Amino acid sequence: MQFLEQMFQASPDGLSIADCDNRVLWANETFVRMFGYSAAEVIGHPLDDLVVPPDRLAESQWITEALAKGERITLETQRKKKDGNRLDVSVSCAPLLLDGKIAGFYAGYHDISDRRRVEALSSALYRVAEKSSSAHDLQQFFAAVHGIVDELMYARNFYIAIYDPATELLSFPYFVDENDPAPPPRKLGRSLTEYLLRTGESLLATPEVLEAMEDRGDVARRGSRSLDWLGVPLKVGNHTFGALVVQTYSKNIRYVDRDKEILTFVARQLASAVEIKRNEQALRRSEARYRSLVQSSVYGIYRSSIEGRFLDVNPALVAMLGYGSTEEILLLDPEKDVFANAEEHARLIEEFRRTGRLDGIEMNWKRKDSSTITVRISGRAVSSADEPADVLEAIAEDITDRRVLEDQLRQAQKMEAVGRLAGGVAHDFNNLLMVISGYTEVILSKLDLQHPLHEKVLAIQQAADRATTLTRQLLAFSRKQLLELKVVDVNAIVSDMERLLRPLIGENVELITKLAPTAGHTRADAGQLEQVLMNLVVNAKDAMAGGGKLTIETQNLAVDEGQRRGPTFIRPGSYVLLSVTDTGMGMDKETQSRIFEPFFTTKEMGKGTGLGLSTVYGIVKQSGGYVMVQSEEGHGSTFQIYLPRAENAAESHAAPAPRAALGGTETVLLVEDEESVRQLVRETLASRGYKVVEAENGEAGLAAASKYDGTIHLVITDVVMPGMGGRELVKHLAQTRPETRVLYLSGYTEDAIVSEGTIESGTAFLQKPFTLHNLSRKVREVLS
Repeated sequence: MQFLEQMFQASPDGLSIADCDNRVLWANETFVRMFGYSAAEVIGHPLDDLVVPPDRLAESQWITEALAKGERITLETQRKKKDGNRLDVSVSCAPLLLDGKIAGFYAGYHDISDRRRVEALSSALYRVAEKSSSAHDLQQFFAAVHGIVDELMYARNFYIAIYDPATELLSFPYFVDENDPAPPPRKLGRSLTEYLLRTGESLLATPEVLEAMEDRGDVARRGSRSLDWLGVPLKVGNHTFGALVVQTYSKNIRYVDRDKEILTFVARQLASAVEIKRNEQALRRSEARYRSLVQSSVYGIYRSSIEGRFLDVNPALVAMLGYGSTEEILLLDPEKDVFANAEEHARLIEEFRRTGRLDGIEMNWKRKDSSTITVRISGRAVSSADEPADVLEAIAEDITDRRVLEDQLRQAQKMEAVGRLAGGVAHDFNNLLMVISGYTEVILSKLDLQHPLHEKVLAIQQAADRATTLTRQLLAFSRKQLLELKVVDVNAIVSDMERLLRPLIGENVELITKLAPTAGHTRADAGQLEQVLMNLVVNAKDAMAGGGKLTIETQNLAVDEGQRRGPTFIRPGSYVLLSVTDTGMGMDKETQSRIFEPFFTTKEMGKGTGLGLSTVYGIVKQSGGYVMVQSEEGHGSTFQIYLPRAENAAESHAAPAPRAALGGTETVLLVEDEESVRQLVRETLASRGYKVVEAENGEAGLAAASKYDGTIHLVITDVVMPGMGGRELVKHLAQTRPETRVLYLSGYTEDAIVSEGTIESGTAFLQKPFTLHNLSRKVREVLS
């Protein structure tokens, strides 16, 4: 019996024996210690009163009835301790028989609190992991974690703190407290939370611990003072990025090390989940930024299969191809519906298969309206787990406008080069024609009409006049012709020209004018503008050999920034548009690209010089305007002249000056480097009674003037000469002879007295070649 007593006392389980009335007859030391009683408090007392919670009395009654029937009972339940706390136990009960009758009951209590805590903690950790996947955002996830922790321990006051190194701010994305509101993000300070972040160690700050830390200066008080403060770090590896904290303000609720262990386990799971969530959110933000970048890009961006079929496109590509939606694009067969040339599509696919990338390959694409654009495609092959094969991610840049500008630049450079050549040739010819026409004029003045040489000399003069016209046209094309710009009414010029044009075009061509009453004015040379209109009308008449309709229109037009008219970019501003439209044979693209070149003509030999449209081009460009042509074979042509609009009122043409005597007795200093021209002018002036002092260049002119003692009434000088030019010569003479008048001679407008092709105000100028009569009139005009 003593042996059995020792064995029962040594058992790790609490053991008790009760009589049939359920009063305790015997209990081992483990039972007494487990429930917090002394032996005297247990023996003789009802077992239900000692250890059964009120809500478990029905369970205890069921056990008693089962034992009375001789059954053995084992179950897991809760029993109360003397202090009222509950204990998770596994209870094993059996009846005790004496002489075949039930004499009492045996009960064994195995403490399963630790196992239950482990199970609860495991379940909690599993639920934290589950919530990390199902929660839509961190705020929802933190609330779920709070609820789970509250099941494991007292967590009415619960918060999560996160430190962001990028902003150096400590924020509190989740904060529940019965005394304090959620604090705003802040710089790191010296509170318990920051102490936890610095040390990376869990902390249970009881009042005694907190007081000692404050005395050492480790922390400073912030917010309401709690009774117990329990915090554990949120870590990824060795990096602490936050804290999980619970606190209590009640003396009845205190935290112990076991609570710290539970919170530590939860914090590990929470830290891992937070890191994953933050990475997911960062990824979503990155994807959103990438999507926004792609969606708002001005370049076409697309993904396609290796066969070239579109898988995804951005709005810019949809607009580039002229469609209304992404869905329309995805239904296209690129080879037939997008690529203008099937061979180009095959070449692109072959390049992609061969290298896995595309580097600035230029292709021609078709828009929905069948127009063609030029695109530059760059991209690379990419692969991913959700793609069955490699796909092409590419950027398509519409370079149609750039190519047009490059073509315009090349054309402008070509025209500039031809213009320089033409202008230089015309300038040299002007000096030759000056001598030919001048001496022809002298000879004709000496011959009467019956002289046998009169007709021959007259033929020479007519040939010289035709050559002069050709050189003038070359100068117009090269924009080196002198223009006398005034504000003119375009409608008035067209109306005045209409009387001359009707007999010119013939009866089989119908002339229609559509002049907008509000059409503005422009700053141009009226005579040259008439020449432009004349040349365009003649060209249109020749294109309608069998008759047709010729329409001249005017209107105001405003061009916005970056707006393109046809294939040409026009500077933004207000313009007067002059259009000449015919119903003739039209032109192909090749012809249109060359029509403004000098000497280019589609007419038969001897039917045209090829300078008509080049003259138009030069005059319009020199006037600051633009000329464009729209034409299609068999459907006629339209020439559009864009002239910058002037807001000033139109200026009236000056009335011709009354005829004056063409001679005089004044002294003239003649400076001209071309000897034949100088001789012709000297003889002409001398024959009119003037005294002429001549020099071959600027330096010689200054020397001659300094040697001459009398008054020099007029200086006639060429502008461009070797060494000192005419402008510099005049500047020096003005210092010693300020009263001397000046008349400039020149072959074209690149001289210093001409500003952008127009005569400077107050400057007397005579353009070569000129007649001797005009020379005499101009000299008299300047002197008078």
